[in-house]
Amino acid sequence: MKKKLNKTIIATCLILVFPFIACDDYMEVSPYGSVSEETLATKAGVTNLLTGAYSLIDGVNGSFFWGDNSNWLFSDMASHEATRGSTSNANITFFEAHTILPTHEYVEKKWDGCYDGIQRANDVLRILPKVSEKELPAGEATQIKAEAMFIRGLLHYELAKTWKNVPYIDETVIYNSDYLVPNTDRVYPKIEADFQFAADNLAATKSDAGRANSWAAKSFLAVVQMQQGKYSEALPLLTDIVTNGVTASGDKYALVPNYWDNFKASTENNSESVFAVQYTVNDGASGINGNQGRLLGQPVVPPCAGGGSSTVSFSTVNAFKTDPGTGLPLPDTYNDSDITNDMGLAESAPFTPYTGTLDPRLDLTVGRRDIPLLDWGLMRRSWGPNQLERGCYVLKKFFFYKADLDVNTESFGGWTTINNINYCFIRFADILLRAAECEVETGSLAKAEQYVNMVRARAADPVGWVKTYLDNDPSRGFTDTPAANYFVGLYNGQFTANGQAYARKAVRFERRLELACEGHRFFDLQRWDNGTGYMADELNAVIAHERTTPATFPALQNAVFTKGRNEIYPIPQAQIDLSMKDEESVLVQNPNY
Repeated sequence: MKKKLNKTIIATCLILVFPFIACDDYMEVSPYGSVSEETLATKAGVTNLLTGAYSLIDGVNGSFFWGDNSNWLFSDMASHEATRGSTSNANITFFEAHTILPTHEYVEKKWDGCYDGIQRANDVLRILPKVSEKELPAGEATQIKAEAMFIRGLLHYELAKTWKNVPYIDETVIYNSDYLVPNTDRVYPKIEADFQFAADNLAATKSDAGRANSWAAKSFLAVVQMQQGKYSEALPLLTDIVTNGVTASGDKYALVPNYWDNFKASTENNSESVFAVQYTVNDGASGINGNQGRLLGQPVVPPCAGGGSSTVSFSTVNAFKTDPGTGLPLPDTYNDSDITNDMGLAESAPFTPYTGTLDPRLDLTVGRRDIPLLDWGLMRRSWGPNQLERGCYVLKKFFFYKADLDVNTESFGGWTTINNINYCFIRFADILLRAAECEVETGSLAKAEQYVNMVRARAADPVGWVKTYLDNDPSRGFTDTPAANYFVGLYNGQFTANGQAYARKAVRFERRLELACEGHRFFDLQRWDNGTGYMADELNAVIAHERTTPATFPALQNAVFTKGRNEIYPIPQAQIDLSMKDEESVLVQNPNY
């Protein structure tokens, strides 16, 4: 088994420049702990620089905050898959109320985190030509260059989908030169060029499981093309990836039989992992390198502190209902009523869970009353949020088994739920559903249905379902009895029979189910909107439903998603203020902010 990429932050990486952020006195002296170009112009030096660049693909630069690239705030909360409910932390609730301002702390931090990572990738590209070929053969140098360009492309894409209008910073932009770069140029062609170089030059396999390979680069290239609506260009790439793609370890891309294996540290970097952040704990970094992104929504199970202060929305849970006759989703009627829940019910009171048919991915995504929560026990009210404000569900994805508490978690800043479970930017199920989306838009409806059915067939297989405990005792293991009335059916010619509009809706809804609370939905809706108002209609409908639930959801009472504004985020005001040239900022604020 290939080793996991060591993600420990390289604290002594050379900081050559800041991209275009005003630097003031800081740039007039050498940073503490910095090293010279001459020292780094070696194989070891440039390799360490590359590791330092990898360490920042999570979007976090040595701080504890929620604006990371897993997009728990920027997508899950903003698309109402999850909700804070309470107004006790306005920094968070602004995302679900759609009242983000250019001065928002987390908007600034995400911007900074991405450009810090881009800076490290550019440091690699600046130093690399100075390493002698005798020390670093041309083939190895090309691999390092391609990996650095992959990282630069990934982080620019993260910026572009969040803000759309962002500066593109390459290795030629240096301090004391013309380093103030405008955000009015089209950035996507340059991002595509980075991924194309990486796809053309990276090897198919790598020594570390967490490193980018050629197939990961092709996958991101297709994703970037899709975000621009370039379906016909993305489809051949996706078809090739589905047919021939392999992981960095050389395993053929495939869905793992058990859905939960994508969210468990001991089974990560599997055949479904296209590219993932390699989170680590107990590595001497005091939790900074751990998975922090979704802590607020996770259960509060003794002895774990933190979490429990946000919830999965009622609408997200309702989406997992299935038709009792066909086992297919109910995209038009799923929110007509809420599934049975324990809102307002005492923990000691008897409770009968929903008896209708459900997609089993619900209980692999969400913790709900009296359903086994991994090996912790039956989910109970006290493990969740303040129900009156925030509802009754918790996020189960990216949580960990009680048996793994000591080895796979770490305490940091009062939180004991920081863990080493990877976050997949792209997994193979995502690729299949993207291929289906492209087939719907430019290709074959029958092929699109085939791809969707591949994803649904796993959900229909009882091997991955949540089962009841033996004698209701988690220490005794599990029975073969499903924990709820699970029923998933496959499509059987409906795509072709009912036409493109039906198929499009089915593919989009399948993404909602398969990728729930994984940081995708906001940007999926953004892609599908394309100026039509589709995104506003979808999210305002969810907001309206959440207001009808028994939870008060104070943050949602006046929430409105505004067409032409909230599809992207405001450029940080601090960056506009610091990017002055001839008494005007080179950065232009996004519309209506």
